[in-house]
Amino acid sequence: MAKRVIVIVLDSVGCGGAADAAAYGDEGADTLGHLFSGIPGLQLPNLDSLGLARLIGRDIQTHKTGFSHAFRLAECSSGKDTTTGHWELMGCVTEKPFYTYDKFPDDFLEELRVVGGTGFLGNKAASGTEILMELGEEHIRTGKPILYTSADSVLQIAAHEENFGLARLLELCRTARRILDERGMRVGRVIARPFIGESVSGFKRTEHRHDYSLLPSETTLDRLATRGVKVIGVGKVSDIFAGKGISESHPTNNNRAGMEQIDRLWSISTNSDRFVLANLLDFDSLYGHRRDPVGYASCLMEFDDWLGNFLGKIGVGDLLIITADHGNDAYYRGTDHTREQVPCLLLSGGSFDPGNMTVFSDVAQVVERFFGLK
Repeated sequence: MAKRVIVIVLDSVGCGGAADAAAYGDEGADTLGHLFSGIPGLQLPNLDSLGLARLIGRDIQTHKTGFSHAFRLAECSSGKDTTTGHWELMGCVTEKPFYTYDKFPDDFLEELRVVGGTGFLGNKAASGTEILMELGEEHIRTGKPILYTSADSVLQIAAHEENFGLARLLELCRTARRILDERGMRVGRVIARPFIGESVSGFKRTEHRHDYSLLPSETTLDRLATRGVKVIGVGKVSDIFAGKGISESHPTNNNRAGMEQIDRLWSISTNSDRFVLANLLDFDSLYGHRRDPVGYASCLMEFDDWLGNFLGKIGVGDLLIITADHGNDAYYRGTDHTREQVPCLLLSGGSFDPGNMTVFSDVAQVVERFFGLK
């Protein structure tokens, strides 16, 4: 019988309690805990049926779904961003932290200017929406793209999708990625941030964002692919792993599109083993960074509603894992990710025992064991 596994990463849905949170300036951060205490009426019955309520200490009556298990996972990697989180979930622990910058070095920018054919505005740490308000009109006037970073290991370039051109922006970001790698500057991601609009009041980032990541060392994706398992990425997964180990990719621009892709892929009959790794990003990009707890809670309830139908599709030979890659407490100061533990909820179509799971990389171990890898 063919086996199917799906890991759904709820981007930034942390559950507090990281032992080393203070070292990252995040002591007391608790994405889910603060949402449940701060948003009246937040209910996630389907996630609770997999053990979420018990896992985070909510004293409510829940109905247990099938062969389900619930764990809290701690991150071992140095960092609290999307790349380190996803890589560790797939068995690649980042012991040496990625580089972060308040501003990028002048010699790097000069090389990028010469090779890329343009100067830049910005070159500082900033919120993506705020820097558009500050420099968007100057960008349109001068034609110079906006380059900025954040507390994460990222280099972001924003440019007008129509005036500057989307293809030109993507090529510029690929060039930046290449120069960083050639210089040994271990920046986790270069992110293209296209936007539209003609003035501050009308600027809006489009859904044509693209990430260019560092290349990871061997991961579960590589090992599964070598064994003949079809590895399918949904959302920005292929970007996060620089396409390494991915057999088939289905990029999406929002949670709704991601859930639709999952439904479609799960409905396809197959006689071969398949592994789906899906990232749902709206929790993080639309609500966590923007410190919008009401929107975050609504987004969680939308996912939970969808999950209610999907749970019935987990049959014999199937394994569902729902987890996260870091936290992003919508009630916390600033706009950055937060160092937290994450929930890990499992549902199998049979009596599969995952054993005790305590760290992110245990997800990789469980997935490989389910497919019969040592």
